[in-house]
Amino acid sequence: MLEKLMPKSDEFFDDFDKQCAVTVQGAKMLHELLSDYRDVATRVQALKDIEHQGDEVTHTAFNRLHQQFITPFDRGQIHTLLSRIDDVLDLTNAAAARLHYYEIQTSLPDATELARLLVLSTQKVQEVVAALRLIKKPEQILAGCKEIKKLESLADDALRSGVGRLFKSGVDTLTVIKWKEIYDLIETATDKCQGVANIIEGVVLEHS
Repeated sequence: MLEKLMPKSDEFFDDFDKQCAVTVQGAKMLHELLSDYRDVATRVQALKDIEHQGDEVTHTAFNRLHQQFITPFDRGQIHTLLSRIDDVLDLTNAAAARLHYYEIQTSLPDATELARLLVLSTQKVQEVVAALRLIKKPEQILAGCKEIKKLESLADDALRSGVGRLFKSGVDTLTVIKWKEIYDLIETATDKCQGVANIIEGVVLEHS
């Protein structure tokens, strides 16, 4: 009976890895769509399906968290970490959905660049989260968190530059509003990646 109450920590790390994998996949799908803008409805639906997979992974992980007595680190930190990673994929899906719902006809380079930075951010999150299994060797983890924060800063710059060009482009006001919302969603997804880095830094500093 006691063994059932003391699960392997690997189960939680496996949940993190699965969640990160679908998040990276979703970010890549958004970037690929913006880079090669065609078959929008079909590709947006495919990304929505990935987002549903992410929700299922998160739901399973939350259930494990509530049911198991022993966790590899603080229960609240695990819950917040799962939530932040889930937020990244939700925002990625939201940006893609608006391309379809707003009937966006062509992509813009600034949107593609923001999506590229999001891919890099999610990949670095995946790398750092995987390294949590080696929490007693914090250098790699903290270096990865620093890289995530640099990418978020680059995304901030890309957002400001992109919005500036959008306002100067001469396109109609409604189109500006649509694109600004899409830009904001992608950039906010990189903010959530930074949020993941902040949580992981706290975990590492507490356990190293």
